[in-house]
Amino acid sequence: MKMAKSLRKEATHGAAIPAGWRLAWYEPKRRVGVYYPAPLNWILRALRELHHRAQLAVRAPGIEREDVFQMQRLHKERERLAEEYARGYMSGWRECFQTCMAAVEEEISHADKVWDISAMFPDAGKGPGSGN
Repeated sequence: MKMAKSLRKEATHGAAIPAGWRLAWYEPKRRVGVYYPAPLNWILRALRELHHRAQLAVRAPGIEREDVFQMQRLHKERERLAEEYARGYMSGWRECFQTCMAAVEEEISHADKVWDISAMFPDAGKGPGSGN
């Protein structure tokens, strides 16, 4: 174990790397590059990648469970969109209702003013029975 640790060098960004050592992989969480001697870096990187993929395959859910997860995701997305649509619809409806109520209240406040229908029609004196 001590021999394997002695072959591994970790270096942060900008640190000096010994000659003959090559980057095997980079660990972004730690911001550290892991270096090994030249031919060993490829082998260890491939082993690390294979181990990672094997762990993913072992931990992956079964087909049926994955289908259920996918259906749940789609259902939650549809619910979210429906709620968003309903909120927008209701706010638009309230805005329209308030505008209509304001117009009605304005008309009611001007109820004492009588409309002169003859002012709307300039030819009101010339009707069908007026003898043109």
